[in-house]
Amino acid sequence: MQNIEIKAEFPDLQLAKSRAESAGSVTHGTLHQIDTYFNVASGRLKLREINGNECQLIFYQRPDAAGPKTSAYQISPVPNPSTMKAVLTPALGVWKVVEKKRELYLHDEVRIHLDRVTGLGDFIELEGVVTQPELFDAIQRKVEDLMDHFGLSAENLVAGSYSDLLP
Repeated sequence: MQNIEIKAEFPDLQLAKSRAESAGSVTHGTLHQIDTYFNVASGRLKLREINGNECQLIFYQRPDAAGPKTSAYQISPVPNPSTMKAVLTPALGVWKVVEKKRELYLHDEVRIHLDRVTGLGDFIELEGVVTQPELFDAIQRKVEDLMDHFGLSAENLVAGSYSDLLP
């Protein structure tokens, strides 16, 4: 699978919620996520625990660039997170753990994440999900239009992952 994404510092999540709603985005609730990143040779591999009752293993590759970037990813549901963590930890080693509270909005093919990341602060993430290659340009335009709508500028953009920002 593939998406087009940006991440930006956004210190006023109330303002972000207001802008998401004024854009016609639909709220899909609040998620508590714990992402355990494992050491891998390339890309990123994380075990994502969601609200204590759902878990996914996610592998993704994307450039560490501040502007809109393409990310290729694969997601697999994990029925037993503690067993998976017990297998992956000695095999690969844990690199970082990122904990966040995420408010999720959907705007057509774009997922809007309003994130409060433990130890880092508040961020907005836009992920345009590309389900068909011929839609790539249209979805990229939607991400760029939402960047304008939220007032995001180059100095707000973050190049890497939350895991890269943690000490």
